[in-house]
Amino acid sequence: MKKLLLIFSICSLAVTSAFSQDDVYYTGDEATVEVKAQEAPPAMPNYIQPACPTEGYMWTPGYWAWAAAGYYWVPGVWVAPPQPGFLWTPGYWGFYHGFYGWHAGYWGLHVGYYGGVNYGYGYGGSGFYGGRWEGGAFRYNAAVWSVGAGFHSTYRESVSVNITSHASYNGPGGVAARPTPNEQVAMHENHVQATSIQQSHQVSASNDRNQFASVNHGKPTTAAMNTPNGQHFGQSGHAANPSSNHQMSNSNSHPSNSHPTSSNSHPGNNNTSHAQPSSHGTQQAHNNGNQRVSKPAQAKPQQRSAPRAAPHNSGRR
Repeated sequence: MKKLLLIFSICSLAVTSAFSQDDVYYTGDEATVEVKAQEAPPAMPNYIQPACPTEGYMWTPGYWAWAAAGYYWVPGVWVAPPQPGFLWTPGYWGFYHGFYGWHAGYWGLHVGYYGGVNYGYGYGGSGFYGGRWEGGAFRYNAAVWSVGAGFHSTYRESVSVNITSHASYNGPGGVAARPTPNEQVAMHENHVQATSIQQSHQVSASNDRNQFASVNHGKPTTAAMNTPNGQHFGQSGHAANPSSNHQMSNSNSHPSNSHPTSSNSHPGNNNTSHAQPSSHGTQQAHNNGNQRVSKPAQAKPQQRSAPRAAPHNSGRR
């Protein structure tokens, strides 16, 4: 009898440990991981959103991407959607039993799950409230997104968001969020990957040594841009000097191998670090401070991986 109880206890312990992470942190999306890293990404940095340069453009939040040289910041930027009616679901990092996995963002009819990460400016962790499509035209929520003068398709709807973490990933030490029923539906809809312009934007960031966390310590030189290859802005919203952006290819002292690498093996648990929530402001509004955040709306990734590696609070709305 004692032997049976002992066997039962061991089995119970094994089942508990096997499912304990997924009970709190969502891991049902592991199959869509594209990039793998052994270190947690830095916290989300605070930054001001530049004004939308032209009607019809959509805001895509900044994020930490991974390369062999470590994490680097891809500036938030305004871009044209691939077709009318599409909304952007940001990519996100999640923790999966010993490694951090990246899920690429995508375009679709609804905003899906993005790990519960508060990217600010309409993306408070769940849903989207930066604007909406009406009659083939996009209407901007001017209480959340910074729009230029002369924009006609606008409205104002303040929402409030309780900011409890500035972590940039879902998992232990980061955000604990599972997809809502609407997000689960959106996750299985037809998606369109990032446009070629968005992909080039990320490559440009990977070639700038100042964008690497190992150099900027979580405070990227260029936090946001008004358009890809457009004007650079620092975290304070002031124009950054492009001449100060040293290209990766110009110096042997810059981090090397900046493009993501792939591997079939999962990194182990060694040297795994967890990003701690930052102590910055209590409200992320990436920008004008008239953002408050809170109501959701609704939301395809590939597979690559990375070796080891190296935050956004923002003024987010």
